[in-house]
Amino acid sequence: MTAVGIDAVEVWTGNLKLDLAETFADEKGKDPAYFTKGLGLRASSLPDSYEDIVTMGANASKKLMDRKGLEPDDIGRIDVATESSFDNSKPISTYIAGCLEQVYEGDFHHANKGERKFACIAGTQSIDDAYNWIRAGRNRGRAALVVATDTALYARDDSGEATQGAGAVAMLIDEDPDLVELSTEQGYGSADETDFLKPNQQFPSVDGKRSVQVYLARMREALEDYESVAGDVRLEDFIYAPFHTPYPGMVRKAAALAYRHVTRDTPVEEELAESIGRQPRRESFDDDGEYEEAVREYMDALKETEQYQDWYAATVDPTLTISRDVGNWYTGSVHLARVSALKTALESDRDVAGESMLVASYGSGAQAEIHGEVVQDGWADEIAALDVDEQIAERYDLSWAEYEQVHDRHNHEMDSELEEFTTPEAEFVFDGWGRMGERKYTYVE
Repeated sequence: MTAVGIDAVEVWTGNLKLDLAETFADEKGKDPAYFTKGLGLRASSLPDSYEDIVTMGANASKKLMDRKGLEPDDIGRIDVATESSFDNSKPISTYIAGCLEQVYEGDFHHANKGERKFACIAGTQSIDDAYNWIRAGRNRGRAALVVATDTALYARDDSGEATQGAGAVAMLIDEDPDLVELSTEQGYGSADETDFLKPNQQFPSVDGKRSVQVYLARMREALEDYESVAGDVRLEDFIYAPFHTPYPGMVRKAAALAYRHVTRDTPVEEELAESIGRQPRRESFDDDGEYEEAVREYMDALKETEQYQDWYAATVDPTLTISRDVGNWYTGSVHLARVSALKTALESDRDVAGESMLVASYGSGAQAEIHGEVVQDGWADEIAALDVDEQIAERYDLSWAEYEQVHDRHNHEMDSELEEFTTPEAEFVFDGWGRMGERKYTYVE
């Protein structure tokens, strides 16, 4: 059976930067360590006045198509995953296709276009759709373009404000991929939850404590479901474990839970038992409260062990290097984590071709998906072609007053005028409004 997976990836980060350890912490009167150590974030990326989810997605897509030498006829499907859409009918994929048609000969008139919504997991679901479309033989030899693009903006003074971010990840899904092959096995954990939602509103309503609980519960269910079809997961099976990353501190919780799960009833648990005891089992306790307290105590001890810390440093921490400087990209976050892991391998001169990753996606509302990916022989060339470090370094560093202006600019209820902080070059930009209230875009050389 021909391999199907991610052939190429490109990243576009918002052109502005909000320094959390300096600017944000100073304004809020908080210790910078609250952000850098607690949340695990140094800075957020934000869109300039001429940027939005369309420009970021189109710019990432153009970079990908140019690098791979593609024309519109090579693309049979464009799926956009976003939870920042500004139209309840017209999908963002049509806007992005319209942008790309300004710079390429030909058009995307015969490409299937759509928009996926399920909070942050929609990017992975769009990849699943493209995978199934190719596997079904309906692609006519063409590839699919999947774009995860979001502006993760929170209301001012919201507890999530520090985790904001903006950017896009474009991915080419095709046969015989150069980057990663996707597994046929998947695991799901899903339930009707109200941990994070936007009922006809731009900014999210969040139950912070509940959101963490739901994230962990759905991840556990997805892992159990994955093992039901793929067999038990062992630590040595996967070189990296990219998680959905609303902020690195959340991933630390999920990683510890996953480690506890996959080491239960294994020699690793027995080795750990010499210093912290065996994992608590529900049947050993009279009530749920005692059991949950024992689990909390075990998890606290587990995270201090050398075995766990070594595993986390090798398997999870490399997935977080980009997110620390850009914040939460919603649908793009887990796909940034994948890039981050492979980028770390490249910088370490480590050949990971043939190795496997366990990818854990999540979307509030709520659903988690876990699947495996095998790194392909062309991975190093694909990752070496990215310029994400340069993009991060070249962002304009906002003062607090400037940040307030930017936030107002991208608040749909205010949409205030604002001069750009950076000069657009070789990119798509927002160019005003059309006769029916639609957004218009142009390409700036």
